[in-house]
Amino acid sequence: MKKKITIGIIILFGLILIWRIGVLIFSSGADDSKRSGRPPVAVEIDSIQFGQITEIRNLTGTVFPEYRYVIAPKVTGRITAIYKRIGDWVNSGELVAKIDDAEYQQNVIEAEANLKIAEASLTEARIQFELASQEKERVVLLQEKGIASPSELDAAISNYSAQESRYQLALAQVDQRKAALKSASIRLGYTRLTASQAGFIGERFVDEGALLAPNAAVVSVLGIDSVIVRTTIIERDYGYIKKGQKAWVMVDAFAGHRFPGTVSRIAPMLQQDARVAQMELTVVNDSLFLKPGMFARVEVKTAEKDNAQQVPSRAVVNREGHSGVYIVKEGENIAHFITVTVGISGPEFTEIITPELEGRVITLGQHLLDEGSPVILPQSGGGAQHEDKESVR
Repeated sequence: MKKKITIGIIILFGLILIWRIGVLIFSSGADDSKRSGRPPVAVEIDSIQFGQITEIRNLTGTVFPEYRYVIAPKVTGRITAIYKRIGDWVNSGELVAKIDDAEYQQNVIEAEANLKIAEASLTEARIQFELASQEKERVVLLQEKGIASPSELDAAISNYSAQESRYQLALAQVDQRKAALKSASIRLGYTRLTASQAGFIGERFVDEGALLAPNAAVVSVLGIDSVIVRTTIIERDYGYIKKGQKAWVMVDAFAGHRFPGTVSRIAPMLQQDARVAQMELTVVNDSLFLKPGMFARVEVKTAEKDNAQQVPSRAVVNREGHSGVYIVKEGENIAHFITVTVGISGPEFTEIITPELEGRVITLGQHLLDEGSPVILPQSGGGAQHEDKESVR
C-alpha cells in the first residue's frame, strides 16, 4: 500500500514539474515575441508654425546693358582724333572722334560755288523770260490793231516759249545745286562722330591715324543705369513665372549683395532642342555695380502667403505616393503619419494647406518609422530650441 502511495506522490510531483516547465517555456516564448518587435527610434522634432512663406525659383543668367551701340563713320577717311577712352562718360550729342575733313570741306566750297552759278543763271533766265513775255504782249496788241504781221506774232510766241523753258531749267538747276550743297554738308558732318545716347565707353577699337572704311567701329557706348539679366526657364517652371514678378540678382563680384529686379519679358515659345524659354529681368543699377558680361544667379519670387501653416521641408516625406508628415502629440512618444496637401515649398519650409496639424513634426529619423512606432524624443535642444521664435500650434 505504501508503495502505491509513494508511486502516486512521485507521479504527482512529475506532473507538477512538467506543468512548471511548460509555464516557463510559454513565458520565455512570449518574452522573446515581445523582444522581437521594433525598438523605439530616436528622432528630432520641430514646431509647426504660422507666418509668411515665399516660393523661390533659382536660375542663372548673364548681365547685359540696357542698350549698346557702336559709333562708326559713314564716310571713308583717316581718323585725326579720339576724345574718349574706355570707361569715360559721354553725353548725348557729345563729340567722340573726328575724321580728316579737308576733302569734304572742299566739296562743300565747290557745291556753294556751283549754287551761286546756278542762281546767277536763274536771274538771267528770269530777265529774259520777262522780256519775252512783254514782247509777246506787245506783238499781240499790234496784231489786234493790224500793225504786226502774223509771222512777227509767231516769232514772239516762240521766243516766249523758249525763254520760259530756259527759266524752268534754271530753276531746276538751282534746286539741283542746293541738293548737292546739302549732300556735301551732310558728308562733312559725317566726319564728326558724336554719341546718340549718353553712356559709358565700353570698347575702343581704333586709335588716331587709322584709315577707316564706312561702318568701321570706333567705340561702343553702353547704358548701364539699368541692366538686363537674360536667363532661361525650363518647361516645368514656365507656368509659375509671370511678367512683373519680383526677383533678386546676385553676382560673385559683390558676394552677399542682392540686387532687386523685375521680370520684364518672357518668350512666348520654348526652344525645341533645349525645351527652355528665354526670359529677361530689368534691374535698376544706380550703384553701377552690375556690369555687362557678369554671371548672375537669379531668384524669382513665384508665390507668397502672409499667414501660412508651415513645417520644416525636411519633415515632409512620401509614403506610397502620398505626401505626409510624422506627428508626435503632446504627452505621447508615438509617431503618427498624417497625409497632407502641400502648398508653397521652399528649401527651408513647406506650406501645409490641409489638415491643421497639432503637436510637433519629426524632422529626422522618419525613414525608420511606421504608423504608431514608438519614438525617443530629445530631452533638451532639438525642436525645443525653436519655441522662442516660432509659434506652436
